[in-house]
Amino acid sequence: MSAFTGATSDDVAVPGADLLAALLDGMDAALCAFDAEGTVTHWNREAERILGWSAGEAVGRRGFEGWAARSADAEETLGRLMGAMRGPGRQVHEFVLLRKDGGRVLVRSQAAGVRGADGGPAGVYCAFSEVHVQLDLERSVALSEALFEDASWGVVLVDADLRPAVINAHAGRAFGAGRTALLGRPLGDVVVQGAEELEAALQHVLAEGTPASPAEVWVTLRTASGERRRCWNSGFLRLSSPMAEEPVPLGVAWLFQDVTEERLAAREADRMRFRWSQLHRAGAAVAECEDPTEAATVLLDFALAGFADHALVDRPAGERRLTRTLATPAGAVPGPSSPVVGGGIPLRYGPRHPALQAWDRIGTVRASAGRTAEVWAEAHQWPGDAAHALCVVLRSRGRTLGVLTFLRAACRKPFEREDVVYAEAVASRVAAALDLADAGTP
Repeated sequence: MSAFTGATSDDVAVPGADLLAALLDGMDAALCAFDAEGTVTHWNREAERILGWSAGEAVGRRGFEGWAARSADAEETLGRLMGAMRGPGRQVHEFVLLRKDGGRVLVRSQAAGVRGADGGPAGVYCAFSEVHVQLDLERSVALSEALFEDASWGVVLVDADLRPAVINAHAGRAFGAGRTALLGRPLGDVVVQGAEELEAALQHVLAEGTPASPAEVWVTLRTASGERRRCWNSGFLRLSSPMAEEPVPLGVAWLFQDVTEERLAAREADRMRFRWSQLHRAGAAVAECEDPTEAATVLLDFALAGFADHALVDRPAGERRLTRTLATPAGAVPGPSSPVVGGGIPLRYGPRHPALQAWDRIGTVRASAGRTAEVWAEAHQWPGDAAHALCVVLRSRGRTLGVLTFLRAACRKPFEREDVVYAEAVASRVAAALDLADAGTP
């Protein structure tokens, strides 16, 4: 008896044969087997689905001639398959088979030899599938490998517990860690800010499915070189098992691109458009002011919007002595700039005060408080919430008319180089208005 005998639909006396037949019929791949003489001994349901020939019609035939292959191809096809009986490992072949309805099918097969009890060649088993199905599978595998090796965006597979299970090289670099360093760890280990938003998005995808559009997520990362603020344009895909009768979520595929530079550039462009729009509006309002001092306060009020919390104007009162002439309210309730009532008393500025430095340099000075912002503000005779200062000298007709100081609270960023350009543009307009007021022009 052949090594394959006992697994057909007619031979059901042996329980082991029943089990083998059930296993073969339950496979997703088409499978057939031949004994040493090339006679079909096994033919499962998937093979029947692809070609239309039942096990009863296939088992017992020698090769494919006269039924599953053209006569001109049958012997060559069988010879290639039976060659695996004596060759090492598995052999891959492509050949054309015939359906029962006469249609032709290009299949790709993997054939391997089977040894008998004595160790000699006993036959061949062959698993096959339609070539287009195999190509679809290979494309899926190739896509997966490309995403995790060569993709120009980050790819992270997150399991149902919201922990990274697979990370591609790009994502590892984005996180500032290796591909294996984050596996199985909570996102909060590397994401200082934004981890809650990320986990909420992942939980939503697990519960509700893939969202219709990408989302931008701002995160702060903890890296060896310090914290980094990044913006990631993120897409999420819920992964479900194809092996289950009902979809079982395996996790989420998270794909992202770093768009930080683009978003910061767009934000900066929006900010600059707003600021220069404010100056344009201020110019229109100033044109209606009869009093030059009022014009200066109007300019300051327009300039403060979105730029600073306070504006102060100090005018000269002797050698390296300044007196406060214009200021915004120092209390909790904001308000417009206005002349200082009872002004004229020189301010007790120390020799290293930023306003005096700007006066001496005839230039702009930036300064920020340390940890004791309130003490710093009090020492500089500024409002108590001041933590960042920008002092700009007021110049008109080749003369220094005073110092304009913009102040920001601790909750805001320090002044940057881009802020200096805007502050100096405002200062030139304020200086022209004050010069006009000094000249006594109505």
